[in-house]
Amino acid sequence: MLADRYFFVTCNLFRPRDPFEGDDFEILARVIEARRAQHGFFLTAWVFLPDHWHAIVGVRYPQTISLILESIKVGSTRQINTRHREAGRLWQGRFFDRALRTVKEYHEAVDYIHWNPVRRGLVARPEEWPWSSVREYGFEKMADARHEPALRIDGVRIPTDEKARI
Repeated sequence: MLADRYFFVTCNLFRPRDPFEGDDFEILARVIEARRAQHGFFLTAWVFLPDHWHAIVGVRYPQTISLILESIKVGSTRQINTRHREAGRLWQGRFFDRALRTVKEYHEAVDYIHWNPVRRGLVARPEEWPWSSVREYGFEKMADARHEPALRIDGVRIPTDEKARI
């Protein structure tokens, strides 16, 4: 069991399900915020895409990444299924996680998260995608009316030395 670590996580939508839309993203953000209050984990970067989401989650003992992700998946499944008047699985059974061990790995994961909508062809620049923490990392503000991020990140101190262990 690993705790007191930062994890890069990925949750994929169950294949037969329809891609997420804005209201689904809003529900997922609310569930993550509620679970963060319940379990006390850090959220330092995130992105929601139509068929999956990524985040960097800081887990503190005695919590585990498995407990946190299962809680998010169960809560979001219930609420999104209710919205769509559906039943059954929403997420693939497994999620993917990787403990980030160095500052360099941490920054690479943040970049991967924020550039994912561009790589997927959803936008031309990371800051154009509204369902991401990218603007909280100092990118220009979006020109649209959306002022508040759907999900705030936690400010944490990361060493400046790229080789430092975290």
